[in-house]
Formats: sequence, C-alpha cells, structure tokens
Amino acid sequence: MGEFTKRWIIQKRRARRQRLDKLRKRYTAARSDSERAAIIAKARQVSPQITEDQFLGPIHPDGAKQAS
Repeated sequence: MGEFTKRWIIQKRRARRQRLDKLRKRYTAARSDSERAAIIAKARQVSPQITEDQFLGPIHPDGAKQAS
C-alpha cells in the first residue's frame, strides 16, 4: 500500500516540475512585464510554495533577475 502512495507522490512531483518548465519557457519568450507577472502568478498556482527567485533560478544561473 505504501508503494502506491509513493508512486503517486513521485508522479505528481514530476508533473508539477514539467508544468513549471513549460512556464519557464513561456516566461523567457514573454515580451511584456504584464505577461511575465501573469506567468509568475500561474506558477504560484501550480506550486504555491515556490518564490519568484526559485522560479527564475534555473533561467538565470546566478539567480538574479534579468533587467528588461
């Protein structure tokens, strides 16, 4: 019974990671600040515990926001 629960948790984690990766790609392609803000809001819906810096970390290796 524990195996089913563990498998389910791993599956949900992978799906969440994939959704966040898609949102990161959309964020890099976004042209306006309002689009970027909407994408960050969507990322918070997908993963409420994530901060903006954590979301942008894989995009910018140094963790700093890119000036637009």
